[in-house]
Amino acid sequence: MLQIDPIPAFDDNYIWLLREPPGRHAAVVDPGDADPVIERLRADDLELSAILVTHHHGDHVGGVADLLAEWPHAMVAAPVDRRIRSATRSVGEGDRVAVDGFETVFDVIEVPGHTATHIAYLSVAAEADPVPPALFCGDTLFAAGCGRVFDGTFEQLAASLRRIAELAPQTRCYCAHEYTLANLGFARWVEPDSAALAERVAEAERLRDRQLPTVPSTLAEELATNPFLRTGDAAVIAAAETYAGRPLADATEVFIALRRWKDERYD
Repeated sequence: MLQIDPIPAFDDNYIWLLREPPGRHAAVVDPGDADPVIERLRADDLELSAILVTHHHGDHVGGVADLLAEWPHAMVAAPVDRRIRSATRSVGEGDRVAVDGFETVFDVIEVPGHTATHIAYLSVAAEADPVPPALFCGDTLFAAGCGRVFDGTFEQLAASLRRIAELAPQTRCYCAHEYTLANLGFARWVEPDSAALAERVAEAERLRDRQLPTVPSTLAEELATNPFLRTGDAAVIAAAETYAGRPLADATEVFIALRRWKDERYD
């Protein structure tokens, strides 16, 4: 059974540590910093078999070279992107990644927008494994939010989020940052009367008061409270149109108005 643990890094990053006890093989997702990963792997007597990279930003790949210096045979799966120089396997839509020592495999989904080549990894468990799917979504989807647009496009990111929204509601979403409370603040700008949002804020505050992560979330939670996945909801459309100052033609226009609103007025 896949076990997933966060390794905190920098101010607010999570590097995800994957293993299947009692085996010693491990994988990590988006290791921006090698030091906390090396410390954790040594403390837990684990052997690094794979590194899964979602996109090229330094806080997601900055530790790869140092990890390979310690575990030179580890596979590095990454999107096709010349900016990711340590990749040993370039992957894209429809590819499946297997990790030495794991029964779980990972399907690759292309989710551009935050960056032009961003991918996500969706776990596929052994048939008898009751664990819900895990989505390692990097900076495409955050708890209660989504990533900024850098070298992708708003239209790409809107489409990527719609695609994620079609996954099973029980999917657990492992994003790469602890941004939840800030994202919920913006979500309440959009839907100030939402009881589901008020409940989620209270729970997130309880977790952070105890210095616990607010992620992963479930996709069902995101569909209920994340405005960037709720672009077809009447209240969200009305709020986006008020900000834009005009009627919006479709869900993509609603998304773009929300993302620009957050970029320009909230962040």
